[in-house]
Amino acid sequence: MTTERTDPYEVPGRPCSIAATLQVVGDRWSLLAVREVTFGNHRFRQIARNTGAPTDRLSARLKSLVADGVLERRPLPDEPRHDGYYLTEAGRDLLGVIRELLRWGDRWLTTAPPMKLRHHDHDHDFGLRPVCAHCGEPVTQGEVHAEVAAAGWTLAGPVADSTGRGARDA
Repeated sequence: MTTERTDPYEVPGRPCSIAATLQVVGDRWSLLAVREVTFGNHRFRQIARNTGAPTDRLSARLKSLVADGVLERRPLPDEPRHDGYYLTEAGRDLLGVIRELLRWGDRWLTTAPPMKLRHHDHDHDFGLRPVCAHCGEPVTQGEVHAEVAAAGWTLAGPVADSTGRGARDA
C-alpha cells in the first residue's frame, strides 16, 4: 500500500486493525467501488452507474482509495488517453471481505440472493470453508478466539488503574 501504516493506538477506542481498516474502506461507496472494479468495470461512469453513488462522493472515494493504495489509475487498454481504476495487491486482498459481506447479506438481509458466485470451470456455486493456513485443518468459529496484544487492554476493555477506572477513561 502507498499509505503509511496506522499505529493502532492512534485509532479512537480499542486499538484494532478493524478500526484502522474502516478508516480506509468503511463507507458504503468505497466497498461498492471495489466491487465494481472487481467485476471489470474500470471507467468512472460505469462505477458511478452501478453503485448509485453521487458523482462528487464517488470521485472523492476513488481518489482516497488510490491514495490509500487500494486502487490504482492507469490507462485503459482500449482508450489509452483515459485512465481507469484497477485493484492493487491490497485491493485484491479485500475480495475475501467482499465475498463474506455478500454471503452474510444473502443469508440475513435479502429475500433472494440477487447474485451467485460460481466456481469457474465447475458446475456449482462457490463456497468458502475456513482452513488454518498454519496446519491446514478446517476451522469452525468455536475453535477461534481473540488474544489481546495491545498493551493496556483486555477483551473487556482498557485495563483498570488503581482507582478502578480504565486507562483511557481518565
